[in-house]
Amino acid sequence: MTQAGRCLAIFLFCMAGPLAALELALPPNAQATASRDRALAQEAVPDGPYVDGNLSTRLFEGPITHRAYRIPSSGLTPLQILAPLRAQLDDAGYKVLLDCDDDRCGGFDFRFAINVLPAPNMYVNIRDYHFLSAETPDGKTAVALLASAAAGSGYLQVIQVGTAQVVVPDVAPSAPVAAPSPPTGDLAARLLRDGHAVLQTLDFAVGSTALSSSQSPELAAIAAIMQDRPALRIAVVGHTDTVGALEANIAVSRARAASVRTALINGYDVAPDRIEAGGMGYLAPIASNLSREGREANRRVEVVVIGEDG
Repeated sequence: MTQAGRCLAIFLFCMAGPLAALELALPPNAQATASRDRALAQEAVPDGPYVDGNLSTRLFEGPITHRAYRIPSSGLTPLQILAPLRAQLDDAGYKVLLDCDDDRCGGFDFRFAINVLPAPNMYVNIRDYHFLSAETPDGKTAVALLASAAAGSGYLQVIQVGTAQVVVPDVAPSAPVAAPSPPTGDLAARLLRDGHAVLQTLDFAVGSTALSSSQSPELAAIAAIMQDRPALRIAVVGHTDTVGALEANIAVSRARAASVRTALINGYDVAPDRIEAGGMGYLAPIASNLSREGREANRRVEVVVIGEDG
């Protein structure tokens, strides 16, 4: 936005008051992937990071619009997506509530505690995202922006709730969005070289052991490996951190592994007798559970090579 445009935005906001509509200028190559509108509802908007098992939020009420976009661009960072939008909100008089990257927001915990449209329409890399929430001076309208990056694409989610509508320009919907392409060759190489590999792109529903989407680039890569090596047998193993009792954690880890196994069987036609599923709970950590980062790393699903018959 030019300096003249910023001055005009500030002038219009001051003249019309906090109920004036703000039109966000998205990247010109943004492609709409999903939308969800509600005429009157409540939205808990994060205004603080996830700390010690809790996410600080403020409740806003009013019309809600929920949009997701894919931005084709190699090497795009989440902050590159959000910074121009943050400048537009600032120019329009919005007050920032929370502005953080994946680490300062709370990593895995924050991502799965907030409202996110399901993959593949909105893809969130838990190690590379940026979140911003802001409100109008009267506190009646809030905007929540979430940006993430994957190989070859950026992703943006815009949630606005309240009476002062934030307008996002009409953009042509993209074709059905496939999940971002991961380094599938790397996954195959790691799995065959090391005998195991952590799956990085799985998306479980909030508070659930079910996958939000049965489609995943890494699951597709595993299916391709199984097709190329028809005698290969694998196990899907779930792991947790040390929060909660061992029995409960083992049950959760088993259920998540079973969800991945089912997705491979039903979604990718992998023979059931070639995949086992189990759960270790917190008995096989790969990092210290004394830190948040360590606990986040320990919550994972791995694929383990059992053998290659024949």
